[in-house]
Formats: sequence, C-alpha cells, structure tokens
Amino acid sequence: MRRPRNWAVVWDAAIVLSTYLEMGLGAGTGLVGIVAALLGAHVTITDRKVALEFLKSNVQANLPPHIQSKTVVKELTWGQNLGSFSPGEFDLILGADIIYLEETFTDLLQTLEHLCSNHSVILLACRIRYEQDNNFLAMLERQFTVRKVHYDPEKDVHIYEAQKRNQKEDL
Repeated sequence: MRRPRNWAVVWDAAIVLSTYLEMGLGAGTGLVGIVAALLGAHVTITDRKVALEFLKSNVQANLPPHIQSKTVVKELTWGQNLGSFSPGEFDLILGADIIYLEETFTDLLQTLEHLCSNHSVILLACRIRYEQDNNFLAMLERQFTVRKVHYDPEKDVHIYEAQKRNQKEDL
C-alpha cells in the first residue's frame, strides 16, 4: 500500500501535550503549535528547513485566516543561527518528542537557554525509552528547575515543566 503524498506521523507525545494544554489552558507536524494558536496564543512553530513547507501547509489547512496571522513558521536547527531569535523571546516553549538523539542534547540545551527568559516556561512531552533520555533530563536540571507535571500511562508519555534556575537560589 502506498502512503499518500502528504502523509505524516503525529507522535503520541504531541497528542498528549496538546491534550494537556487543552485541559490546562482552557511536531511532529506542528500539532502542538496549532493547538496553542487555536487557544489564542501568538505562536512561532519551528523545525528544520526540510520541514518548513509542510509546516506552513499544516498551518494553512488547520487554522482560520484570522489565527494564521498570529502564527509564524520559522526555521530552527538547535544550536545554529540562534541570532535570528531574540534572547529570552518566548514565554512558553513546547516540545514533543524532541529528546531522542544524544548527539543533539548540547545544542538543544543551548537553544533552550537562548530562547528562555527567567520567566519562560518549557513543557517537554516525551517517552523515556533509554538511559540517554534520563541523561538529558539530568543535563536540563543543571540549568533549569524541572518537574514532571503529567504522565499518560496509556501512551507512556511524560510531560516535564522547566524554568531557568534563579541564580540567587543557587547561591
């Protein structure tokens, strides 16, 4: 059986994070960003260059025009060209299934550090499949306060909330 031309996978972590946001506030393929936009946020949806056209088509297909105007699709490769984003620019950063390649962990942390202010909140949804996933969480805890805020046992997806550590608390 052939896959349709625009076929994509929606990761369970994106679905769980979207449901959590829906419950708490009122990506695979941009699902989390689209849900945030539908909830009224000004949203920047990011991915590597190769996925941008697909993300743009998802935004156009899934958001009404008045919400599309509050949604930006922008290239982001962790650790690269971070100057195209103002430091601490984002209030809320959502990530679904982004913790899986150990060789990207340092770049991912650098990117999160750059994008966050002291008041930014990060929500990361993921499965903990391997020890390296726990290693990333330990690396994250060096710069951020991290706590588990949700677990979906049916899909085996955890959601972690992180905020930059207050430097005064560390003294």
